[in-house]
Amino acid sequence: MIRTLLARAGLVATAACAATLLTAAPAAAHGADAPDGSDYRTRTTGVAPARPGLEVRVVEAGARLELTNRTGRPIEVIGYSGEPYLRVGPDGVFENSRSPATYLNRTIAGDTTLPAEADPAATPSWRRVSDGPTVRWHDQRALWRESAPPDAVRAAPDREHRVRDWTIPVRDGADPAQIRGTLDWLPPPDAYTWWAVTIVGLLAVGALGLLAAAAPAGARALSAVGALLVVGGALAVLYPVGRELDAGAQGVGALLVGLLSGQVWSLLTGLGAIAAGCYALARRPAADFAVALAGACLALFAGVANAAVFARSVAPVPWPAEAARVMVALVLVTGAGATAAGVLRLHAAAKSPTPSRA
Repeated sequence: MIRTLLARAGLVATAACAATLLTAAPAAAHGADAPDGSDYRTRTTGVAPARPGLEVRVVEAGARLELTNRTGRPIEVIGYSGEPYLRVGPDGVFENSRSPATYLNRTIAGDTTLPAEADPAATPSWRRVSDGPTVRWHDQRALWRESAPPDAVRAAPDREHRVRDWTIPVRDGADPAQIRGTLDWLPPPDAYTWWAVTIVGLLAVGALGLLAAAAPAGARALSAVGALLVVGGALAVLYPVGRELDAGAQGVGALLVGLLSGQVWSLLTGLGAIAAGCYALARRPAADFAVALAGACLALFAGVANAAVFARSVAPVPWPAEAARVMVALVLVTGAGATAAGVLRLHAAAKSPTPSRA
């Protein structure tokens, strides 16, 4: 029985790894645009002169700006050479296919090859990209794109630094205006401390698997692991929801599309962990196997996949970075700890003598 369960676990793990490899290309592209964290904090300070109905905010941990225009008038975002780049108005969002910014801003690195038609001096050629009043884009003026940090940061990396105040010109008809903001360096946290605390926690949870399964203490230990797995699964579901909200998802439909397209593995493993935790709480047959498998998937796809926040000062979620790090640590503790506890219980069951029949 145990060998059959372990064989099935191997098949499931192999299928999960294969699916991850098959989806690696789109996931990497999404990850490049929505980073797992950053040490640079981008903020907007408003539009000057103020335009009632025109709102700008930072999304995706500072990777993009989001502009929403409800003024009833078309607003143009100006590109890097002073050319019209974006137009947002009552009839939707348009981009100028002649603007170099249209191509440079497709990736956060700004390394897109410019086509021959990209000419800031040419007459704009507008192409509709959305029917709504909102547009999101990377803007190099609001980002730090160098591989090395600024000189002031290298001189004192343990202090917060104002990198620059930035502006992006916009045009309301014939009237010029500016989107204004700031870019700051924030010292990253000590990743070793977070990993050390996480390892101690998962070892403590895993030690519950040493209690004899047949004893009352062993039954209570299985219930405790199940309850922890439910908590870890809930956090694994909440974290990708936060990532999509930080990326600018508005409404249930947009949130679901974002989750299913970019955060599906964390979402599914979180739901699976909740189901396995409930299975363990009910003390169903083969609960040890369910706990071990669900815990491994939770630790890998929802924990390790988001562990970059341990070393980044800005997290891609709409709550404090400290809360994000605690969430990821708890996912790893419950996931890896449940795996260890489940494997220990399976191992003990495999070694226990089979009762002889009279």
